[in-house]
Amino acid sequence: MTTPTPQVIARRTGATLDARMARVAARVADYPGLPVDDGSRYSVRRLTAAWLLEAESVHTEKAHDRDLDTFLRWCAQERLDPLAARPTDLGQYRVWRELEGAGGRTAKAATVARALASVSSWYTHLVVNTGGRVARNPAAGVKRPKVAHHSPTAGLTSDEVDALLDQADRETASRAASAEAQPTPARHARHLAALRDRALLRLLADLGLRISEALDRDVHELSHNAEKRTLRFLAKGKEERERPLPPHTLEAIDEYLAIRAANIGVAVADLTGPLFATTGIAGTAGRLAEPNVFIRLRRLAAAAGIASAARLSPHSLRHAFATAAREAGVPLEDVQDAMGHADPRTTRRYDRDRHNLDRDPSLVLGANRALRRVAASSTASPERRSGEDEGLRP
Repeated sequence: MTTPTPQVIARRTGATLDARMARVAARVADYPGLPVDDGSRYSVRRLTAAWLLEAESVHTEKAHDRDLDTFLRWCAQERLDPLAARPTDLGQYRVWRELEGAGGRTAKAATVARALASVSSWYTHLVVNTGGRVARNPAAGVKRPKVAHHSPTAGLTSDEVDALLDQADRETASRAASAEAQPTPARHARHLAALRDRALLRLLADLGLRISEALDRDVHELSHNAEKRTLRFLAKGKEERERPLPPHTLEAIDEYLAIRAANIGVAVADLTGPLFATTGIAGTAGRLAEPNVFIRLRRLAAAAGIASAARLSPHSLRHAFATAAREAGVPLEDVQDAMGHADPRTTRRYDRDRHNLDRDPSLVLGANRALRRVAASSTASPERRSGEDEGLRP
């Protein structure tokens, strides 16, 4: 695959930013209950758009958008001016999310906590930037529901990961044969979707990326470094990272992009847009959404005969990556770096063998002490050894 020139990358990056800004502006314009944009730099709507764009990732931006939209629509329902809300109003909003919710959809503790955090972040942004128009953050003192920080993720063994990827291979081959036998646009699109899903699953399994880190990537972020093919990405916390792509992953990505480029009549080097794109018959490239990945992952897992198929998520592959790496003897710090964990304790949660009694430090220390005694005994003088031997006789 030919590496795009810096000028091409800059043009593509600019187009992506323009599209994101346009999307955010449209969403903010649709929010109820906020003052009409008066055109000033510090109007509430413009500050809200800036707050969304300053999110640490597109994934966070979309979560903030959903949370703020839900809150503002609740305020409209309650005939409450959100800029005049008080802590008691935010407390009532929390109860509403927990017991009723929009359309009767109640929310779990983690969802409510995240929603309150989003709204609190928005208020803080307004307090800092409105010059006193919004004087306080009413969400700051609202008690948030307790959340279990170590909620269990349905795991996958290495054999199950292999079975899942094998099933993706079989589906890709089946759809390729179908498209060759009856070459219709719909069959070609189904084949391309299978190629994309196979490439995405291999990327998640082989690199252990977060699903947002994978889906937010654009084609131009495939790169080269030190004679290796790499993927550049913006990780959690806006950290710029670069990971090498193993041959197993590259094979699937290259085949997917080659077919995708051929379907629209361009060279692979001229492809633009999301790395993992939706595959409409018209050939337009939209960004694959996270819920769709859940559906495809579970369907393939069920077809592969994996018992936990209905509970799996993309994070299951990240979990499996870390667990397999530790079981293979990869040092904890290397797994931590690959996962992008700031705290090694987070990485250790994936170390399935950490409670193995054979790894207890007491056994290591005991073995070392025995070795020291043997060494000391072997270097003792003949007279001392003789005396020791005499003392042991009955």
